[in-house]
Amino acid sequence: MIEVTPKAIAKIKEALATHHLEGGLRLGVLGGGCSGLSYQFKFDAKPRSNDKVFEYDGVKVFVDPKSYIYLHGLTLDYKESLLQSGFVFENPNAKKTCGCGTSFVA
Repeated sequence: MIEVTPKAIAKIKEALATHHLEGGLRLGVLGGGCSGLSYQFKFDAKPRSNDKVFEYDGVKVFVDPKSYIYLHGLTLDYKESLLQSGFVFENPNAKKTCGCGTSFVA
């Protein structure tokens, strides 16, 4: 399972509406980044045939099977502070993360 916090759901809905997009959010993992694996985060019109599809308050999240191995148990949140704001990946499968939080070692 992947969890998406209410704050993250609101920001995803806002982005979809702002850019007049339909579909959902694609979460994935790619090789690379300073720690070995990088998070992929983009909008997609529809799921692929083998995707796992999760829905949270009308927001669909698509995850391919290979990425799901690394993302199972992930919580996607949105944090705001005086210095920065953005999506935060809280991944129990990450043994080590980089300083910016966009890549990890599983």
